[in-house]
Amino acid sequence: MLIQTLKSLFNRDLNKLKEEIESYQIESQLWLIDKNISNSAGNLCLHLIGNLNTYIGSELGKTGYVRDRPLEFSLKNVSKKELISKIDQTILVVNNALDSVTEADLESVYPQIVFEKEMTTGFFLVHLSTHLAYHLGQINYHRRLII
Repeated sequence: MLIQTLKSLFNRDLNKLKEEIESYQIESQLWLIDKNISNSAGNLCLHLIGNLNTYIGSELGKTGYVRDRPLEFSLKNVSKKELISKIDQTILVVNNALDSVTEADLESVYPQIVFEKEMTTGFFLVHLSTHLAYHLGQINYHRRLII
């Protein structure tokens, strides 16, 4: 039950992320920062892609993805088309990985220590969903402030 719920939430929010990125009429606005806004929508998008490909794709789906977290925040001017393509790839990775997760896996300890303590895979997947939603909200707000 939780696996299908998580798949539904990840798909909903990753598709909403695509909509948000597509809604920037002027591509360069994806990379703007202003005053106390230290992360652009483009960098938050790259961060979400890296996060999900690392913790779901690589760890659970065994994709072999290698994350470069600092690059997620320093890379600039990736095209809107490329960001959308990366989101589409991430949707596939997340769905494929979650298709391999069992109910027993959800109760087991997640293979990495992420927050300096052990947690179940189910707990961490819920966290990843809320992390996605949190940054999705920031991107939405960024878009409405910038445009």
